[in-house]
Amino acid sequence: MGLRNSCFCALLFYMMYMPNYLHAMTVPEIRDLKAKHRLSSLLVFGDSSVDPGNNNRIATTMKSNFLPYGMDFIGSRPTGRFSNGKLGTDFVAEALGLAVAIPAFLDPNTTKVDLLHAVSFASAGSGYDDLTANLTSSISLGRQVNYFRHYKIHLRQFVGFKRADEIVRKAGIIMSMGTNDYLQNYFLEPTRPKQFTLDKYQDYLVSCMRLAIKDMHKIGARRLAVVGVPPIGCMPIMMSILGDGVGCVDKVNKAVLSLNSKIAKELKAVETQLKMKTKFVDAYGIIKGAIDDPKKYGFSETTKGCCGSGIFELGDTCKSSNVCKDRDSYVFWDAVHPSQKMYNILADEILKSIPYSFFS
Repeated sequence: MGLRNSCFCALLFYMMYMPNYLHAMTVPEIRDLKAKHRLSSLLVFGDSSVDPGNNNRIATTMKSNFLPYGMDFIGSRPTGRFSNGKLGTDFVAEALGLAVAIPAFLDPNTTKVDLLHAVSFASAGSGYDDLTANLTSSISLGRQVNYFRHYKIHLRQFVGFKRADEIVRKAGIIMSMGTNDYLQNYFLEPTRPKQFTLDKYQDYLVSCMRLAIKDMHKIGARRLAVVGVPPIGCMPIMMSILGDGVGCVDKVNKAVLSLNSKIAKELKAVETQLKMKTKFVDAYGIIKGAIDDPKKYGFSETTKGCCGSGIFELGDTCKSSNVCKDRDSYVFWDAVHPSQKMYNILADEILKSIPYSFFS
């Protein structure tokens, strides 16, 4: 399992438009705009950073529907989230007044009413590259977009064509993935390195992202935030395997920064060509900032996860392990994924940057 169970990172968007409204909004202002129907719902695509439990419903080993995962979630129950509690998207949805926690599209308990407000199509283990998802039998990005099509069909059956089209058009869409393409694919499996140099593989990932966005646009998506790849070199498991266990692995982080730069550039092109509102979310900068200055955010441990030894445990290897007592003092929950507190900080930092234009 090891490196195959990766990715996280977290979410939403800030954009520049309408000069009179460029100030960052407060949560009450955000909710006020949502109440005026300028943002209809929140739709999520991605990997384990934003999967609330879709993988519970498919045949894959990439699961976290057991304790200690979810011990700080509502009711102290594991849901399939790779965290001790909520994900960043949950905090964003709550701040927007859309949902207390985002439901999984494949969860049979997700109702038609839930679909009106927020839903996630994400799958732990997936990536921009379909091969990445195939390696762990996760839901590929292409299949997630297909679920988006089915979602719109469900909406039309529930509220009619006109209202369904409006909900999709006014929805805020978050896409968070890319880590697994490096960790469980390019840096671990031999196929892609034989086909691409690292630089060309980054270009390939960006092309896969672009195709998915075009398909989303055809379905009706108009507001999109893409979360950049986090500082993989600072994950406890990576520092243990490739580093000294204390400092971040620079060569890995450099590869992340290069990919993020290309993603951000491509989003600008998408914005011009498809007339979509897009934004690149710098999850790398937010998480790296917390690692570099932990006291600022109330953290005391940045090199280990809270679960088990904190060096290599994630997924099944975290199952039934002992956990740290003060979970809010840890940046990482397991050896790959952030703690609930780190996800909360990610959401807060992003929400502070949302201008009015995103909702117009």
